[in-house]
Amino acid sequence: MANDKPLILITNDDGINARGIFYLADAVKEMGEVYIVAPDEHQSGQSSAMSINKPLRITTHPDYNGIKVYSVNGTPVDCVKLALHTIVPRRPDLLLSGINHGSNAGNNIIYSGTMGAALETCMLGIPSIGYSYLSHSPEADFSNTLPFLKSITSQVIEQGLPQDICLNINFPKGEIKGAKVVRAAKGFWTEEYAEYTDPMGKPFYWLTGRFQNIEPNAPDTDYYWLDRGYASIVPSRPDQSAIDIIEELKTQFE
Repeated sequence: MANDKPLILITNDDGINARGIFYLADAVKEMGEVYIVAPDEHQSGQSSAMSINKPLRITTHPDYNGIKVYSVNGTPVDCVKLALHTIVPRRPDLLLSGINHGSNAGNNIIYSGTMGAALETCMLGIPSIGYSYLSHSPEADFSNTLPFLKSITSQVIEQGLPQDICLNINFPKGEIKGAKVVRAAKGFWTEEYAEYTDPMGKPFYWLTGRFQNIEPNAPDTDYYWLDRGYASIVPSRPDQSAIDIIEELKTQFE
């Protein structure tokens, strides 16, 4: 029976028409009962945003290889919340977000709609994984990720994850030599906006920029291993409390 299988909910931030989400669904469809619930359009950079000032609508799409497919006119977190509230028949055993077209390594997790969805279900105690691929191409070739998608996903289904922990996984382009469990590299974004002039002579700005890794030689970071052809697995948590500094700040503020 279908209910004997794990229920796998899949979302993304690239939208319902992105190639990555269907590649991911195909990779894991034999592992459980799969539902796709994704934004109806591109929602990158939405982090954990949710819609509070507009009505949300669910669109049912034709099944994809036996998988139920829905889109929502909202953010990745909207998709997850509505899926749990309205669409899936029971609590998911696993949330997969991706495959994202582009990196979510380093501090990109702060901005990522892909990881926003994973963090949302992680808060609810649902094992959650965000998968990203270091190519923004709509026609990206994900085939090198397949053995890792299958292995990591099946292990999480069988063994779960530590409480309040989700995984932020990034894949390099080309050959993947293996996987490393690491931390996110520290860095910052520079040259973030390009300035243009519209036909009326008024300036406008377009988000651009590049990530500056300030510790490129640190072998315990994601960028270090991605640059060397390895997948990076960064354990992440929704709770951003700086527990290690509480006692120090007590002496200052209490």
